[in-house]
Amino acid sequence: MIKIGILSDTHAFWDDKYLKYFEACDEIWHVGDIGSMEIIERLAQYKPIRAVYGNIDGQDIRKIYPLINRFTVDNTEVLMKHIGGYPGNYDPSIRGSLMVRPPQLFISGHSHILKVKYDKTLNMLHINPGAAGKQGFHKTRTMIRLTIDNGSFKDLEVIELAD
Repeated sequence: MIKIGILSDTHAFWDDKYLKYFEACDEIWHVGDIGSMEIIERLAQYKPIRAVYGNIDGQDIRKIYPLINRFTVDNTEVLMKHIGGYPGNYDPSIRGSLMVRPPQLFISGHSHILKVKYDKTLNMLHINPGAAGKQGFHKTRTMIRLTIDNGSFKDLEVIELAD
């Protein structure tokens, strides 16, 4: 069993609440548009990090983190990509990979819109944690916490970050 904190689209904005809300987590996953090395370094000092780069991320971040991160944790296959779309409308850049070999959990960001939806066709959970930073059109900054327990998902929490 592993507890995960998921965020995206920080756009170089730091908030101490990231650490507060992810204190009980075993790992932090950042789904791109990190915005600066400082953000990812501060998170990595706190907890183990898994991340992908987003469309605004520079070469410094792209040298360290991949465009697509596929891995297995607690008997659960996970795929992360910043621009991924959502069930019924996956981005063409990832659609083929999802159709050929769907993970149990697909996480994407980019839209700044929090969305948690189960894709019955591919038998996988899709999560977009929304945007944790301040840049963009979103009105509420959001993140996600959840527990992965041997292939099942439990205790999913939406975190709203008030200013």
